[in-house]
Amino acid sequence: MDGPVAERAKQEPFHVVTPLLESWALSQVAGMPVFLKCENVQPSGSFKIRGIGHFCQEVRVWGNAGIAAAYAARKLGIPATIVLPESTSLQVVRRLQGEGAEVQLTGKVWDEANLRAQELAKRDGWENVPPFDHPLIWKGHASLVQELKAVLRTPPGALVLAVGGGGLLAGVVAGLLEVGWQHVPIIAMETHGAHCFNAAITAGKLVTLPDITSVAKSLGAKTVAARALECMQVCKIHSEVVEDAEAVSAVQQLLDDERMLVEPACGAALAAIYSGLLRRLQAEGCLPPSLTSVVVIVCGGNNINSRELQALKTHLGQV
Repeated sequence: MDGPVAERAKQEPFHVVTPLLESWALSQVAGMPVFLKCENVQPSGSFKIRGIGHFCQEVRVWGNAGIAAAYAARKLGIPATIVLPESTSLQVVRRLQGEGAEVQLTGKVWDEANLRAQELAKRDGWENVPPFDHPLIWKGHASLVQELKAVLRTPPGALVLAVGGGGLLAGVVAGLLEVGWQHVPIIAMETHGAHCFNAAITAGKLVTLPDITSVAKSLGAKTVAARALECMQVCKIHSEVVEDAEAVSAVQQLLDDERMLVEPACGAALAAIYSGLLRRLQAEGCLPPSLTSVVVIVCGGNNINSRELQALKTHLGQV
């Protein structure tokens, strides 16, 4: 890619403005209007193209960061090598290769793959693109909140999102500050076995989980970004952990209710509504008894298909 096309790719954002849909079914469960911010329809299949796309356009060099990285690299006309854990599904690998990226699988969990990516970047003089822990990433993710304000005009009663490494949380907090919505409470959801943020809050410092045991592999960072903990001082954040079964059940329920198939990481956020957790937080006084509305960020749907969902349900004993 060269000339005007390349220059345009460097200037125009790679993400699209995603729909904000009011869900009748989820609203019935929650007892208030629930809106779904559908990041699963991004060109790369998840919200990550916002931050990673922004990073790559600012830096204009390359390294590692998943499907969003491969997509942005193709748009910029530069090579990408994506380093992922050996547990990565064939579906994701094929998607990456379809975007023109070289794929290397190494290590059991993301943290090990990330170390390999850093080694490659240092050895070959590449730029390592961090998947979540960089101010440019957070700045890109903040665009999501700008879109919410453009549609809603007034702030929602609460925001629900999933936390993996903490990039989405940091970006949403940055966006809330930009639009003056920092008073909106955030419900930060994780699954047990990938709960590095909740563990850090409990310990009062960054901690490293011994392993990632959750089926929500997209949440699989063993240590959360330091910025995620700092966000606790800026906004009101409720950290909650659900079981894998609740997350996968939420995936199935969303499929039945809205005809959208998302991955378990997204199911963790949806479980805040489907499991009754939101109502419990209201009953306990953590949230106001009457909320104007709730926005759930539907973060992505890459690492899932009907066969994988059935396998997850069988593994968890769900019929």
